[in-house]
Amino acid sequence: MSESVPDRSAWERIATILRRAVPRQQFETWFRGMALVSLTPDRAELTVPNNFLREWILRKYFGVLRRALREVSGGDPEVEIRIGDEERPPAVAGAGEAPVASPVRPPSPRPSPTLAYGESDVVLNPHYTFDNFIPGPSNNFPYAAALAVADSPGKSYNPLFLHGSVGLGKTHLLQAICHRLMERRPDMRILYLSCESFTNHFVTAVANGELDSFRFRYRHVDVLLIDDIHFLANRERTQEEFFHTFNTLYNANKQIILSSDSNPAEIPTIEERLVSRFKWGVVAKIDLPVYETRVAIIDRKARFHGAVFPDEVVKFLAENIRSNIREIEGAVNKVAVLASIQGRPVDLDLAREALRDLLPPPSSRVSVDGIVRTVAEHFGVPVKDLMGKRRSKSIAFPRQVCMFLARRLTSHSLEEIGGYFGGRDHTTVMYAYDKIRREAEDDVELADTLEKLKLKVTS
Repeated sequence: MSESVPDRSAWERIATILRRAVPRQQFETWFRGMALVSLTPDRAELTVPNNFLREWILRKYFGVLRRALREVSGGDPEVEIRIGDEERPPAVAGAGEAPVASPVRPPSPRPSPTLAYGESDVVLNPHYTFDNFIPGPSNNFPYAAALAVADSPGKSYNPLFLHGSVGLGKTHLLQAICHRLMERRPDMRILYLSCESFTNHFVTAVANGELDSFRFRYRHVDVLLIDDIHFLANRERTQEEFFHTFNTLYNANKQIILSSDSNPAEIPTIEERLVSRFKWGVVAKIDLPVYETRVAIIDRKARFHGAVFPDEVVKFLAENIRSNIREIEGAVNKVAVLASIQGRPVDLDLAREALRDLLPPPSSRVSVDGIVRTVAEHFGVPVKDLMGKRRSKSIAFPRQVCMFLARRLTSHSLEEIGGYFGGRDHTTVMYAYDKIRREAEDDVELADTLEKLKLKVTS
């Protein structure tokens, strides 16, 4: 092959190879905006819309891109990726679709999604997509609401208000919405930034007499996403400005998406009229991930590092790292890095060594006594009843919770745990464990209670 300007089939063949080599979401995110300018056996010239894309492709996908160029060119071309929009590749058909004919230089190039990096302190993380989000009992509803907003912005769940503690996935969902909108609605004007940036932009606009420009910027977008909206607390003038911005967008059926570390009603010194508007759409809380979700997260993160952790290591991490997803990710990273540096297989000993700074000292390990006292206090029942023979529902359920926690948090055998609770056999303990586990999968309130009890027992 020796053409200096590619024919339509050249890019189609390259794109087909790339589609086979990377997941669809990654192709759409990183290669959809790429253009093939020229291709010979000795040289390949391509363009991408911005430097962020260029740097990411060079760091993460250069190998797979070069292999595709080699296969199509029949040589080993030197690859140059430039910033520019001079060329656009012809449309590439998906599986089962007929190719759509279009010139190499279309008169009206496909509009690029407007995510205002220049006015924001946010750069999208390519891994924060819906495909990479692991839903579970603690976050099913926020996940479903975010997905609905991304598919039908401004039509339902407006505003969408996500809240929860640090590191539970609020930012992941906000960025997943951005990725999905950029993929499916590239004509949309999307502005995503932190509340601190909004405040700083407003203060600067007031100081420079540029309020009209500020208002135009924020009130003429299709989707506005603001992280950490609770930072509006104690900022009266900024609250006033955001109130009017909110009204303008809402009345124009533009989508508003906000995140916070607390429920709207619990944000201090926020005007009541703003709290009321935050509740107009959907308020969705993200809770701590339950055990099964933590297992899935650990397995996914390990595979991301190119590793498969043994089940005993996954369970060990899930039982000991519980506070938030960021801490779970950090724990997986530590284990993977230590295994790589020392050239050792991932096993329980290596995991304990990697996480020795995160695990509680032996003197503070969980005891069945501690579990029983904590559960008895929470449910308001006597300790002696939990350890006795009574079978009334008011006692049986807290006792099953004790057995669940003892099985999950201690190294005691089923027989040992059963013996502690009135001499019950191991099948009773297993039944209690499975019952509480299944109910927690469908009952977010129970899952939250179990996490709080675990934190209290281990603190």
